[in-house]
Amino acid sequence: MTAEPGNSQDVRELLLDYFEFYRRTVEEKVRGLQPSELYASQLPSGWTPAGLVNHLAHMERRWFRWAFLAEQIDDPFGDREGGVRAGPMVNPDQDIDDLLAALHAAGADSRAIVRAHALDEWAAPGGRFADADSVAQLHWIMLHVLQEYARHAGHLDIACELRAANRGDTGEA
Repeated sequence: MTAEPGNSQDVRELLLDYFEFYRRTVEEKVRGLQPSELYASQLPSGWTPAGLVNHLAHMERRWFRWAFLAEQIDDPFGDREGGVRAGPMVNPDQDIDDLLAALHAAGADSRAIVRAHALDEWAAPGGRFADADSVAQLHWIMLHVLQEYARHAGHLDIACELRAANRGDTGEA
């Protein structure tokens, strides 16, 4: 089981460590699933564990590259079939190892961006924040991304528990 980050006087590094904690937690959970379970949904919304990994990689890129740096990126909502409000999706031909590699690459990219900027720095207008009056500071973006990771790791916990119950695994030794 992935260990939660310890105390740190450096808030930036503590938050970055929590991002990494959640990335590793997500990877640990999906690695515990059968290949057929990665692309099958347990919930009415239809999201799958592989789709969730894809979403998290896109989400992190969307918030740090497109929202904070205002870089133009191809299809910022490429993880969502049907646009912004649709649920996470993934092509069943996408290999879970490739999806996890994309997640960790997005994490390394985010870590470099966060380390290169002050936490109270305002996002560049453009991209996600087309209106200069709506931009957010880096620390707000970091907390938003962190809560998104926490929420989705919780969703994955529930999906894994449902899958284990469907396999007859009670968790008892």
